[in-house]
Amino acid sequence: MIQEPDAFDPEATRRAAGVAESSRANRGWWDRNADEYQVEHGTFLGDDRFVWGPEGLDEVEAELLGPPEDLKGKDVLEIGAGAAQCSRWLAAQGARPVALDLSHRQLQHALRIGGTFPLVQADAGALPFANASFDLACSAYGALPFVADPVLVLREVRRVLRPGGRFVFSVTHPIRWAFPDEPGPEGLSVSASYFDRTPYVEQDDEGRAVYVEHHRTLGDRVRDVAAAGFRLVDLVEPEWPAWNTSEWGGWSPLRGNLIPGTAVFVCERD
Repeated sequence: MIQEPDAFDPEATRRAAGVAESSRANRGWWDRNADEYQVEHGTFLGDDRFVWGPEGLDEVEAELLGPPEDLKGKDVLEIGAGAAQCSRWLAAQGARPVALDLSHRQLQHALRIGGTFPLVQADAGALPFANASFDLACSAYGALPFVADPVLVLREVRRVLRPGGRFVFSVTHPIRWAFPDEPGPEGLSVSASYFDRTPYVEQDDEGRAVYVEHHRTLGDRVRDVAAAGFRLVDLVEPEWPAWNTSEWGGWSPLRGNLIPGTAVFVCERD
């Protein structure tokens, strides 16, 4: 789980949470916590870097969307953009990005940093774009970990991509759900079933969800990609680099050198 401390102390539990409840809870959570998130992680993310996860895998080296020189003139949709750091990098390569996020407050941070590309507040399960509007789509820990129906989102992304388009998205590596979300030695012992898909929910005193994260096994993710009509062309599990000495929630050099923390799915629309 990748949540950060909230302004109050919600109860953590595992229970069912549907599409509407998950969307409502996570919109509110990111609106409340966007300021703290950008203060805590803004230096690592940079204003115009494209980083796929806490390991620090950078699109400059990874080229999962393609060589940077091939991005010029491409229409690119970033889903779960936050402060739009990835979109800002894409624009610097000559692409035409659109940064979409569920959270209004996150997009206000995108405005604060600046950029000439469009910012759109919308749910990833109902993208407000015409069919075949984009050449590429990307999502670095955006939307997919938080939605109850990932196939719905994937189908929406496929709909707005042109034939031959590529969608690359990163999520918490599914194996992490079997371990405590701790950066130290206590996070190295299995404490739960990897196969338990029950969502992680934080709820208030009245039982209303204020944060929801959904677990899919690695096989589930692959099947979701196929069910949405995509072809999976690569699955990247970034190794922890020696230069990265920082901790980010449950991500740390200790754990990163032993078990994967991020999974990056590279998908194409035939």
